[in-house]
Amino acid sequence: MIAVVAIFFWVRSAFKDNYLELGTNENIDPTPTQIQSIRDIGEWEFLSVSAEEMVDTVRKGIFTDDELVRIYYGTLRLGINMQHLSDSAITVQGDSIMVTLPKVGLLDKDFIDESKTKPFYESGKWTPQAHQALYQKAHRQMLTHCLTSDNITAAQINAESQISNLFKSLGYKNVKLTFE
Repeated sequence: MIAVVAIFFWVRSAFKDNYLELGTNENIDPTPTQIQSIRDIGEWEFLSVSAEEMVDTVRKGIFTDDELVRIYYGTLRLGINMQHLSDSAITVQGDSIMVTLPKVGLLDKDFIDESKTKPFYESGKWTPQAHQALYQKAHRQMLTHCLTSDNITAAQINAESQISNLFKSLGYKNVKLTFE
């Protein structure tokens, strides 16, 4: 028994200055895997705007005029394509994170739902090119009426709120977001 006590004190005195301390690291560093996970979100929609446009065209004739009128429906989706997030977009300092996000924009350029397109009035014979020209006209009008600065601002405000909540749920106390 005396030998065991002696060995204990000898080992204790030999390793007196060596110790192991356990603690936590309060710093959260974004790893390439985390950044890739954020990119993998893909397109993140923050505002969707439904649109309806009535467009027409008239072809002048000798005796009568031919007219084509159609109603087009579409949904423009505004958001961020997270695939465009740069490698240097995220910086961390302690419990704070600064993120530079890609700008809010139109996520899909094919937003007209052709299955809902309705012919309103049609007189005369029209070629597929004439129908395509009318489709393009409706497309331009929807962009003009729906892709406004007010709608982009509303989508950006929603983006700030949702993305800030995402990073706070990951453990960051202070989140600062900017857009390119």
